[in-house]
Amino acid sequence: MQKGNISVQTENIFPIIKKFLYSDHEIFLRELVSNAIDATNKLKTLSMRGEVKGELGDLTIEIIADKENGTLTVRDKGIGMTEEEVKKYLNQVAFSSAAEFLEKYKDDASIIGHFGLGFYSAFMVADRVEAVTRSYQEGAKGVTWSCEGEPEYILEDNAKEARGTDIVLHINEENKDFLEDHKIEELLNKYCKFLPIPIKFGTKTETIYEGEGEEQEEKKVEVDNIINDTHPAWKKSPSDLSDEDYKDFYRKLYPFSSEPLFWIHLNIDYPFNLTGILYFPKLGNNIEVQKNKIQLYSNQVYVTDDVKEIVPEFLTLLHGVIDSPDIPLNVSRSYLQGDRNVKKITGYITKKVAEKLNDLFKNERETFEDKWPDLNVFIKYGMLSDESFHEKAVKFALLQNTEKEFSTIEEYKEKIKAIQTDKNDKLVMLYTNNPQEHDSFIQSAKGRGYDVLLFDTVIDNHFVQHLEYKLGDVTFVRVDSDTVDNLIQKDETQESVLSEEEQNAVKGVFEGLIGTGGSVTVKAMSPEDQPVVITRPEFMRRMKEMQALQGMQGMDFPESYNLVVNANHELIAKKMKEETDEAKQKELAQYLYNLARLNQNMLKGGELTEFINKTLNFLK
Repeated sequence: MQKGNISVQTENIFPIIKKFLYSDHEIFLRELVSNAIDATNKLKTLSMRGEVKGELGDLTIEIIADKENGTLTVRDKGIGMTEEEVKKYLNQVAFSSAAEFLEKYKDDASIIGHFGLGFYSAFMVADRVEAVTRSYQEGAKGVTWSCEGEPEYILEDNAKEARGTDIVLHINEENKDFLEDHKIEELLNKYCKFLPIPIKFGTKTETIYEGEGEEQEEKKVEVDNIINDTHPAWKKSPSDLSDEDYKDFYRKLYPFSSEPLFWIHLNIDYPFNLTGILYFPKLGNNIEVQKNKIQLYSNQVYVTDDVKEIVPEFLTLLHGVIDSPDIPLNVSRSYLQGDRNVKKITGYITKKVAEKLNDLFKNERETFEDKWPDLNVFIKYGMLSDESFHEKAVKFALLQNTEKEFSTIEEYKEKIKAIQTDKNDKLVMLYTNNPQEHDSFIQSAKGRGYDVLLFDTVIDNHFVQHLEYKLGDVTFVRVDSDTVDNLIQKDETQESVLSEEEQNAVKGVFEGLIGTGGSVTVKAMSPEDQPVVITRPEFMRRMKEMQALQGMQGMDFPESYNLVVNANHELIAKKMKEETDEAKQKELAQYLYNLARLNQNMLKGGELTEFINKTLNFLK
């Protein structure tokens, strides 16, 4: 038996490991299983090179929980270690055998991580850790390394006959939940679900059927509980996968989700290594609940689902898997932000997503339009937040009008320029965010030959301003806005049937009714238009919407609206003009004003009840 001290820079290394090495203690199992994968892959590499003789046999990695003795064991049948290797690798914290091995066998990219600090993560949950190992080398003897979380260790021979390593953790009192089957299985499913070597955790009962027809018997049998899919879809060639294969893999990742719209299979080996599958989910009009659904892997080892440092913000709306050995297991945000490979990966993924959408638009436009309700928010969010994506997406982003017709931005500009150009030569794009509430305004606009767009998603308030800024020659106006009047209208030369004096008299009646913040305009419009319409200043409305969207409650914008009285409507031009009783004239004006308020959801409470009762009395 030998005793010695672990070679570390400071005697405080163990408290640091226990508290600060990883933000989450559960990561220890990922690290130990990753080391077991490395040891197994090293053995396979040496075997392929002829440096290991004979059959390798079953290489399954086994996780064994022993509640009675309070131990958790990670057992591999990999390369093992000699006594010298144990001294070298386990007694020099942060010395990486994987790094050394990679240097020797540069062509093999399957070595996951660094055997050093990863191994020492075991001390976050264990009072004592043992490494019971035997090297693959002929004549090697078994050796056991043992340490109780202090710089001192014990090294002694053992009688282990099989090649490989058992890492035995004597779990401490505060982490006893890591001995529970359900907890271990939960962690294995989270971190090890797609590792390349089979991982066994106990057994499970399966039903098999023997015989045929009426003689068929159902039997229950115990089989190994293999946790992982060793060759997941993203590691296969797209030519070997059917649409159903992609959907099956999506169901594995997200068991309770709706089917994806479509997907992108990523596969690149220069100037960095990256594989993966990104799925477009059915987003609808929702953003927040969809985030953190992309899983990041490093050589099939789960790293995180917080990938905003690796993919642009808008791409976090996608689902799926990204796997890159160029991203280390021990991810830190500061590392990722400054890493060149990460920046290249970000650009590559954005480019591939834009290409996929553009191909679908060009080759299957009808399908693209059908999927627009679910792509809508994603594409707009991308254009808002990523300049390079905007430049590509402006060619396939669609505008949808209230008639459910689709146009690209350029197509739509061409469509409306003849009639919807204002006095400053800007194209005026009319839109509604609530077709039902704005129906009378939409019908009035259509009556003039105008087209009305539908903008009803959670980010459209931002998006219309983004397009105004980017396009330069376009202004967006909600269909109930007073700035609709800036259009060069077909009925601009319409003459009023009321004299200027009569118009001023009508204006005076209505001014006596409206509250603060309102103004009255008497205007010669089509007799078919509403007699009285309430419009709102576009600028003030946008400011209020932006304030609400940003959760700013401190700034109160005054209620501001314009009451537009149609001088040519029969109820104004005849009935109101000819009414000599001032009280009745005022009563008619009040009724028309309330109708306009009702149309804008401004008539509420007691005033609404009174209006309804008056209407009922009139009908009687």
